[in-house]
Amino acid sequence: MPEIQKLTLEHLATAIILLDAESRIVYLNPAAENLFDVSGKNLFGMAMQQVFIHTEQLSSAMQQALQNNACYIEHELTLGTHAHGKMQLRCAATPLQLGTSCLLLEFYPIDRPLKLAREEQMLDQTQASRLLLRNLAHEIKNPLGGIRGAAQLLEQEFEKPALREYTQVIIQEADRLRSLMENLLSPQNSAHYSALNIHEVLERVRSVVLAEIPDGLKIQRDYDTSLPSLVGDKEQLIQAMLNIVRNAAQAMQGSGNITLRTRIARQVTLIKRRHRLAVIVQIIDNGPGIPAELRDKIFYPLVSGRADGHGLGLTLAQDFISQHQGSIEFDSEPGHTCFTVLLPLP
Repeated sequence: MPEIQKLTLEHLATAIILLDAESRIVYLNPAAENLFDVSGKNLFGMAMQQVFIHTEQLSSAMQQALQNNACYIEHELTLGTHAHGKMQLRCAATPLQLGTSCLLLEFYPIDRPLKLAREEQMLDQTQASRLLLRNLAHEIKNPLGGIRGAAQLLEQEFEKPALREYTQVIIQEADRLRSLMENLLSPQNSAHYSALNIHEVLERVRSVVLAEIPDGLKIQRDYDTSLPSLVGDKEQLIQAMLNIVRNAAQAMQGSGNITLRTRIARQVTLIKRRHRLAVIVQIIDNGPGIPAELRDKIFYPLVSGRADGHGLGLTLAQDFISQHQGSIEFDSEPGHTCFTVLLPLP
């Protein structure tokens, strides 16, 4: 590459990678080294597939550019690096003639704009889901009163005490459902916030799920025990984490590994607010993964991948996390599904 051209690329803020005719790296500018956290000297002569993972979209973009001998732009490209995992990028692939055939790749990170857009979409979706659940709860609550009253009248007609056990089951279950409906109908400010340790929440969830599925399921801990206390509603957070872990266990049909991981995050933006510190909770399983057709609507109410699922668990989890000014997202492929919850620290 001529020195004048190389000098120009050195000062660009855009990440540039230059490939030869056999898709081997011949040049990276400093912006690319910073973006991908790599050293250009160590990568010279290596194929892109050796350096990066999840290169399917990138390979397709390169092929399109070479076949048409024209610039090809992939606006939402997922590319994996060993240092950062998956990254969301915009990529432009341009064929060049610099003595020999080569391919110029330009990368623009779009993780932050995408994350902000998804958070805004999540807020709108959560509000719509909450309205739907409140309407549903209101419709269910009314007939529950009739069921309970009928059971009480029926109980008075029974002479045998043994038969009254059945009516007591009806009454108790009606009361339990009525309590659940009242919780759904209650305003958000009814939550009870206090200082709590996130590991107490996760340990409670772990014990409940292992009690439900005692055989075949392993739940491992990977905790950062130095995490400070956060402020939240303990019962809501338990229910949110329980719904995610229970979903993972059911997806694996009660046989597999789940990891509960906690870490600290610094300088994060959650729901358009900047926070100096936040708690990261990751729930990782080695199950079959979330079906592709469900990934865009997994948090919608009444959407479930199981025939016997009601589709409310993740909707409620998202609602509770958003009430704590946090975020929830996931990454899934066969053999590895990770739900990541971010909760701001005071």
